[in-house]
Amino acid sequence: MYKSNINLNLYKVFYDVAKSGSISKAAQNSYTSQPAISKSIKKLESELGVQLFYRNLNGVELTDKGKELLYFVEKSYNNLIIAERNMLETENLERGKLSIGMPSNIGSFFLFDKIIDFHKKYPNIEITIITGSTSNLIDLLDTHKVDFVVDTSPINIHLNNGMKVTKLTEVQYCFIVKKNTKILNLNNINSLKGLKEYPLILPIPGTANRNDLDILLKKYNVEIKNVINIHTSEMIISAVKKDLGIGYVIYNLVENDIINNELELLKFKENLPNVEINLIYDKQFLTTAPKKFIEDYIEYKI
Repeated sequence: MYKSNINLNLYKVFYDVAKSGSISKAAQNSYTSQPAISKSIKKLESELGVQLFYRNLNGVELTDKGKELLYFVEKSYNNLIIAERNMLETENLERGKLSIGMPSNIGSFFLFDKIIDFHKKYPNIEITIITGSTSNLIDLLDTHKVDFVVDTSPINIHLNNGMKVTKLTEVQYCFIVKKNTKILNLNNINSLKGLKEYPLILPIPGTANRNDLDILLKKYNVEIKNVINIHTSEMIISAVKKDLGIGYVIYNLVENDIINNELELLKFKENLPNVEINLIYDKQFLTTAPKKFIEDYIEYKI
C-alpha cells in the first residue's frame, strides 16, 4: 500500500514561489532566507521525482509538472481558506466575506440593490465583486476565489462535479434609440426587416446574446450591414445616447432611461430573444455569508 507522509510546509513554499515567480520574492514575503527556500524546493522535487521550476532571467518558471502540481496545491490552499472561513463566520455575521462573480451588465440591474441592502444589514462582511467572461468566472468558482456566480445562459462551460446551475429569472432583449433621434422616423419601423435601413449597435459576433439575435435575423431573412460591434452593454447604451444608432441590450438595463424619456423602445411584431439569469454554485463550499445572501437576498433556497 502506498503511504505518504506529506510535509505541508514544502508545498506552502512551492505555492509561494509559484505565485510570486521568484525565489527571492517568496523569501522576502515569508521572511525566510533564499537558501532555505531553494533547499525546500529541491527537497520537494527530490521527493516527487520531478523538476518543478526552470530558472530564467526574471526568476523561475513552472515546468509542465509544476503547473500540474500548482493546480492541485492551489485548490487545496483555497479549500483551507474556505475551512477557515467556516470557523470564523458566525451565524449573526459579525465577521466574514462574500465574493460574487458576475458580468457587469447583470450586476447593474439584478444584484447591486441586493448587495447594498446586505451591506447595510451586515456592514462587517467584506464584499468583493469580480466581473469577467463566463469561463473566467467558472475558473474562479472552481478555485474558490468567488463564492458563487450569477450569469446568463447558455453556460457552455464544463462544470466540475458538485457545481450546480439553477435558473433565477428570465429577462428579454430589446432595441432602443435615443429619444427624438435624428437617424430614423419611428413610424417607419415596426418589424425586424426595417433594421437593415439604419445603423445598428450590437454585441460583438460570437457572444451568446449576439448569436441568438443573428439566428432570429436569419429566420426572417434580415441582412444587416451598417453595424458597430461593441463588447459591453454599458458602452452600447452610451453609444445609443450619442445617437450613433439603434442598440440591442437587455431591457432591464435601460428601463429607467426609457421611463425618464432619455431612450425610446422600438416595438416589433416579432418576439425578441429571452435570456435566463442563472446561479452557479457548489453547495459544499458555501460558507455562512454567501448562503445568507443567496437565501435571503436572491431568494433561492440552497
